[in-house]
Amino acid sequence: MRILPLALALLATPLAAQDGGSPLIDYAGFRDLTAEVQPVRSARLIPLSEFKARATKTDVLILDARSAQAFAEGHIAGAINLPLPDFTAESLSQVIGANQDREILIYCNNNFTNNRRPVVTKALPLALNIQTFINLYGYGYKNVWELGEAVDMDDPRVGWVSAAP
Repeated sequence: MRILPLALALLATPLAAQDGGSPLIDYAGFRDLTAEVQPVRSARLIPLSEFKARATKTDVLILDARSAQAFAEGHIAGAINLPLPDFTAESLSQVIGANQDREILIYCNNNFTNNRRPVVTKALPLALNIQTFINLYGYGYKNVWELGEAVDMDDPRVGWVSAAP
């Protein structure tokens, strides 16, 4: 019976959006989504001081999309972890809640100048914030704000918590 939902999804997908390959992958749609997100994301890059101030407001979520292992090794205090590969409509709804307008703050490895575990610098065009922002926006979460600077995770203003000794 799992074939029926797949078949219905395929019928609902415009064939023009397909670039070949799997009919469940829409690269043209991704390209369009990234073009739509770019100006929104640019306007939502905030300094650490604003990030921390927003984090104190009621019902704001700090979302860490790094791996569960990296999160366990250290993260900004108060952050909730949902690794990017685990993003689905259902998992996001479970973590974020029913309010798609909930304010979400994001950060990634490339927000930290330390370049050591658990925040090893990624290739700049592949920084996790980019994919996280695009995915959240694409799933309907439009109230996303991103830490827009690189800081030292050992700076006390960051509020880094670590399981490391």
